[in-house]
Formats: sequence, structure tokens, C-alpha cells
Amino acid sequence: MAGARLAAFLALSLAALAAAAQYPSRPIRLLVPNPPGGATDTLARLVAPKLGEALGQPLVVDNRPGSNGNLASELAAKASPDGHTLLLCADAQIVIGPHLYAKMPLDTLKDLAPVATLVNTQMLLVVSPALPVRTLQEFIEHARNANPPLAYASIGNGSQHHLVMEMLKARAGIDLLHVPFKGGGPATTALLGGEIVAMFGGNSVAGHVRAGRLRALAVAGKERSQVFPDLPRLTDIYPGLEVTPWLALFAPAGVPEPVLAKLRTEVRKLLQDPEQIRRLGGLEPYITTPEQFHALLRGEYRKYGEIVKAVGVRID
Repeated sequence: MAGARLAAFLALSLAALAAAAQYPSRPIRLLVPNPPGGATDTLARLVAPKLGEALGQPLVVDNRPGSNGNLASELAAKASPDGHTLLLCADAQIVIGPHLYAKMPLDTLKDLAPVATLVNTQMLLVVSPALPVRTLQEFIEHARNANPPLAYASIGNGSQHHLVMEMLKARAGIDLLHVPFKGGGPATTALLGGEIVAMFGGNSVAGHVRAGRLRALAVAGKERSQVFPDLPRLTDIYPGLEVTPWLALFAPAGVPEPVLAKLRTEVRKLLQDPEQIRRLGGLEPYITTPEQFHALLRGEYRKYGEIVKAVGVRID
């Protein structure tokens, strides 16, 4: 019996190795859960040509927006587990979305196989220059004394931009009025137009900070920003308060490990290419081992589950 099991294991291992040797045998479909033009789509179109060149088959970007990313995730999860369908998405889709919906079309931790992290981004706490504050501490004090409460923007209910501000509210003991928008562009426009006075933002606000149209007070990430190195971190004042959004590559669960390993190797080479790093702009390469990526997913899933429960956000 033991011999039969060993023979079956060896046969499966040899089949997986053979699949990896022949992979990819046709163009790879790269699902993106956002319409053209956003940060995720931009990264996909930056990565796809070089990764396809390295693998010997083109990566065809397939934009499938809908259901806050769940449509693309479900398509990826139900695809044949041979590595010819991949998903490039943001962390929120994998570790936050499941806590927001009463029903999900998939289990993001079980039905998708993590391939590789790609980049992470820094969220900046920015305010209107008209607000009489120049530091995070001054903002907290101003908000504490404001009546009615200051209004802040997010890119939507349950987004990281929403949750990190709610975390800051709780830690600082202040009240703020949440005004959700459909995306970073509209939220930034509202801030520039004076409809709200503060928000957390990424690439959508960085250029305005450099141009002096917005004032940055802090970064939300674990590390200091490479673009704005003088800004303090939230965690410098409120230990443990940090949110670092990232984008990563996933495959359907069941893809042979040698195929995943081949993808990881080529992605790592890509992220270490100085020319590719330059083209990323404000995004920072984020390279992890498979073990680190799995631990990241488990830790972030648990962390955001607790935050969503505390804030009481729900999307039907």
C-alpha cells in the first residue's frame, strides 16, 4: 500500500515538473478587476510585456470590473489551474472584501493561490492648505476642537482609506465625518475644491502635495516614504497604527507548485530590474518569499477582520 502511494506521489510530481517545463504553452490571461486607467491596470500593462517576454508567451490584460473586484476574483478562481489565467489585484480585494460582504462568490484564501507580491504604496494623510495645521499633532488638536466635526473623504466604504482614518479617530479620540467617494480621483477633487478638508490618499494626491496644492502630514505605512522621507509615520505617534496597501499576482488554487515557482522566479527578476523600478513611478517593488506572502495574507486577513468589525462597516 505504501509503495502504491509512493508511486502515485512520484507520478504526480513528475507530471507537475513536466507541466512546468512546458509552461506556458499558450498566451496567459491576466485578469484585472478595474477598468483601464487605474493604478492596478497601469501596473498590469507595465508588467505584462516584460513578464510575457521572459515566459515566452504574451500576457493579455483582461479588464473585468464589477462587484468591487469579486467578478474578476471569481473568474480567476474558476479558471483551469494550469497557470494560464492569473489575477493582478490589490490587497483589499483579498483580505478586506470578505469581511464586508454577507455573501462572497469565493473564499479568497482557499480558492486563489498566492503567486507573488509586486508593489506596495504609501498612503499619505493630506489636508487642504486652508486648514490651519502643519503637523499631525496640530491636526488632531484642531479636529478635537472642531464643531461640527471636520469632514474627510475616502474612496469608498470599507476601503483602506476609510479604515485607516477610523483607526486614527479611535486612537486619537477625535470625531470626523466620513464622506465616501467612488475612487481616488473624485475624492481628491473634493478635497481640492474644499468640500472636505482631509483624506488618506496614494498616487492620486502625491502630485498635488509636490505642487503645494495639498499639505501632507504623515504616512500610514510601516516604513517611511521614499518619496516624502521627512514625513513622520502614524505609528511613530500611535504604535501599531499602520496600513501599507500592496498589489500582487494570484492564480487559481491547484496550479502545480513548479509552475508557481517559475512565475515567482520571473517576477522577482522583473522587480529587480532598475529600468522597471524607474517605470513604477511612486510605486515601490515589494519582494517576498512564498512563506512571507502566506504569512502576510493570514495576518492582514485577521487584522482587517477585526477593524471592519470594530468600525461596523457592511456592504450588501
